[in-house]
Amino acid sequence: MFCPYCRNPDSRVVDSRVTEDGSSIRRRRQCGNCARRFTTIETTSLSVLKRSGVAEPFSRSKVINGVRKACQGRPVTEDDLAMLAQEVEEIVRASSAAEIKANEVGLAILEPLRRLDEVAYLRFASVYQDFDSLDDFEEAIARLRSQKA
Repeated sequence: MFCPYCRNPDSRVVDSRVTEDGSSIRRRRQCGNCARRFTTIETTSLSVLKRSGVAEPFSRSKVINGVRKACQGRPVTEDDLAMLAQEVEEIVRASSAAEIKANEVGLAILEPLRRLDEVAYLRFASVYQDFDSLDDFEEAIARLRSQKA
């Protein structure tokens, strides 16, 4: 870890704490050269395996962008989308896998989106679950109604 002040590669850990949500570790470090202190945050890496076989780092912004299209014209704020993306990341990280399929990320989006906005949920599900006909929409609506009852 390079010191952000003098770029010295030598530093020592003075204090380590797990963050409140338990997803990362906050470390206080002290530079061996200039003696200044700085903080680092360590998180585990999470890769998403796409259908093409390419793995890329998990990105909340990609979740937000994908869901934003389904929420277009709906009463959903940017804060709502950020909270949804955080919840999806927590769900995905709870699997304790270092690599997760893109399909599983999509499945993790469905339930939080259903709670946020049912119309956006139907839009997202229709693309994600490849609805072919009105019957598919009717079945999805019937499931939503049965979950409410």
